[in-house]
Amino acid sequence: MTTMTIFLSLLLTFLSCVQSEEVTLIQPEAENGHPGGSLRLTCKTSGFDLDSYTMSWVRQVPGQGLEWIVYYYASYSNDYAPAIKDRFTASKDTSNNIFALEMKSLKIEDTAIYYCARIYSGLVFPQYRTGILVDFSFVLTAKMIFGSGTQLTVQPRQKSIVKPKLSAFYPPKSSSKDAVQAAVCLASDFFPKDISLQLAFGDKPKANVTRPSVLKPDE
Repeated sequence: MTTMTIFLSLLLTFLSCVQSEEVTLIQPEAENGHPGGSLRLTCKTSGFDLDSYTMSWVRQVPGQGLEWIVYYYASYSNDYAPAIKDRFTASKDTSNNIFALEMKSLKIEDTAIYYCARIYSGLVFPQYRTGILVDFSFVLTAKMIFGSGTQLTVQPRQKSIVKPKLSAFYPPKSSSKDAVQAAVCLASDFFPKDISLQLAFGDKPKANVTRPSVLKPDE
């Protein structure tokens, strides 16, 4: 009886220590990517055994609801949303307690807040038998814990500023005082395509010339 009492006391002490450790999922606040590029989102975990839990990545596109993009227990047991299945890959680095999402072939529509989530100890994938859902109720009762989220922004790369090349073309001299003469200033090979030029002809007033961008938004 004494032995059993000591065992139960030690067990309760152990459980108390385990339960007192706070579960945390730490994510970077923001990441930036470019169309066609690659990126790795990370979620640093603590307070539980990452290897024993099914994890998930969830995203929320601005103005829309939550979208579940992957459930992940291990490399042999996972489920991806069709929209990202061939481009995103989840993984666990149990030695560093990191749940990651490798993203490639990024698209502008991938812009969203990405949340990592701890779902359930063990597998939580719905069980099917000949196409019929057998049991999925335990998922609904599982206590889910979310990270703070990472704002991913996918936008076109910004080109470096390139100073314009300037070429001046002057009219030939004319003996006629009434002849209309024009000088031309050519600006080329510059970025961005918004430019403001100031022209001056001797003692005549300076003229300001502004030309707007002719680039398309994705160039």
